[in-house]
Amino acid sequence: MSQSDKTNESAQCKNNIKNVIAVMSGKGGVGKSTISVLLAKAFKNKGFKVGVLDADITGPSVPKLLNLDDELAKAVNETIIPVVSEDGIKVMSLNLLIENKNEPVIWRGPVISGAVKQFWTDVEWGDLDYLVIDMPPGTGDVALTAMQSIPIDGIVMVSIPQDLVSMIVSKAINMAKKMGTDILGVIENMSYIVCPDCGKKIKIFGEENTDKFLKDMDLKLLGELPMLNSISNISSSDKNDLPNVFDPIAANILDELNSRK
Repeated sequence: MSQSDKTNESAQCKNNIKNVIAVMSGKGGVGKSTISVLLAKAFKNKGFKVGVLDADITGPSVPKLLNLDDELAKAVNETIIPVVSEDGIKVMSLNLLIENKNEPVIWRGPVISGAVKQFWTDVEWGDLDYLVIDMPPGTGDVALTAMQSIPIDGIVMVSIPQDLVSMIVSKAINMAKKMGTDILGVIENMSYIVCPDCGKKIKIFGEENTDKFLKDMDLKLLGELPMLNSISNISSSDKNDLPNVFDPIAANILDELNSRK
């Protein structure tokens, strides 16, 4: 047995992860990382043991979203110990392994894919009810490695109501289907704004595009998120309204996941 195999065995024997949910979009800039963190927080608020694996190696933003900018992960006997957020969420991200958070990651695909695989095999996650994976944008090597190497129970797709984005997200959906990975449904981010005077929902882009997209992809809408400062700035803003907005979506995801077991 090689040294790397021993390391993998050492970490994995300490892990008991019941459910793995990946959050994917196929495109950057649609709020995928934010939704990954919101989902982890919603699960944690329900009393579950939760972790977040930041698989977006070249654009890791989960630590910042969870106020872990100044934290560094530690290694014990060649096993990586994840950082724990102030609300008790275990986190592993490349930005928790480097001193200068602003340094670019100039790695080729196989090295990046290997890092994601190690975040699964070499991290001591311990007992978790849910591990949320913040997937990288696109359908390249890293997404492929994650789907082949990690037992993902279901994927949550993130989109916004624009034709171009829907087309790109469709590629990610079709990739997941070809890989035989269950897609739990779609969260539409930036779906509407709320009138500050009357409280009415205003759909800036209309509803027809979303309805057609879901019908064409044969997928369920898990929920719609409005444009809110508390969502775009979850690491620093007043978050009192977030549970009301996101908890029903998290409940839909749990229902969908449990219905497939």
